Amino acid sequence: MDFLELARQRYSVRSYKRDEVEKGKLERILEAARLAPTAVNIQPFQLLVIHTAGREAELLKIYNKKWFVQPPIVICACGIPGKNWVRKDGKNYNDVDVAIVMDHLILAATAEGLGTCWIGAFNPVAAKEVLRLPEGVEPIAFTPLGYAADRPPVKKRKPLSELVRYEKWS
Repeated sequence: MDFLELARQRYSVRSYKRDEVEKGKLERILEAARLAPTAVNIQPFQLLVIHTAGREAELLKIYNKKWFVQPPIVICACGIPGKNWVRKDGKNYNDVDVAIVMDHLILAATAEGLGTCWIGAFNPVAAKEVLRLPEGVEPIAFTPLGYAADRPPVKKRKPLSELVRYEKWS
């Protein structure tokens, strides 16, 4: 499958089957995340692979939507801001690096026939408590990982003419 077709197929899945994710597929998805570019190739992130079975109640404290815990796995992408590259103006690339990693992970999952949903609207205090994150580790994004039980909606995207500028802003 070419990259544009992969990008077209990816969607935010909000209904999952309980079917297990094969170990080989999970490993390939995690490998794609490992290969993601990060500023100065520092790789200041950690991925937590969380099996949902038996942990649904505590995971719902992080994000209170039933479909969040339907699949067998939830992944939390964490940054370690104290280890990130910082631009000369003070901009820490923590969020950027973890976002690139998560994007690689989500696209790789799509290529493996699995569904995901990027979640940023979670409770960070609950995430730190439930996952026992140490000081200096920041949860940036979550995604369920499993087989979709729904169908992709029609994608609504702005046309390129509204999103791209050439040479200068105006």
